[in-house]
Amino acid sequence: MDTHSTQTPAAHTPAAHTPTGYPGSYPIYKPNSRGTGGVVRFSLNPSKAAMFVDAASQCGERQFAWEQKFTMKWDLSDIGAALSVLQRRQPEAKLFHQSDKASSICEFIARDEPNRAPYLLTLSRQDIATKDLHKVAIPLTHPEAAVLESVLQSAVPRILGW
Repeated sequence: MDTHSTQTPAAHTPAAHTPTGYPGSYPIYKPNSRGTGGVVRFSLNPSKAAMFVDAASQCGERQFAWEQKFTMKWDLSDIGAALSVLQRRQPEAKLFHQSDKASSICEFIARDEPNRAPYLLTLSRQDIATKDLHKVAIPLTHPEAAVLESVLQSAVPRILGW
């Protein structure tokens, strides 16, 4: 059994885990006993034709450093790449985003290893000026992946305005 797949009880209470009240978001909390876990939160913004993916590192037993979170803006092609991994059409997706301030990378991998979560989602962001690197990696269980697939699929028609 994958010991990293356990969600905190607070993850089941939306108001308890959204630091600034993000209704309509899907957070996946992955704390661990080493303190190296993280959280990834998916939020839809149809007016910007995108999904925003926030990532924050674990900073305590069941605490996450939301004040140091970083965000990737996923457009339809990014959403499609993630869906193709979730649907096992391809084994991995690597998304690269570059701005004047930072470089962001998302790696989403489907795994077939016994005793490990079937998916691994890694997000990283490097500041151009300071070269500071922030990285969050979380394993996803089949149930979490099923919900994420549904979330991403439902985002597509909303982004397109259908």
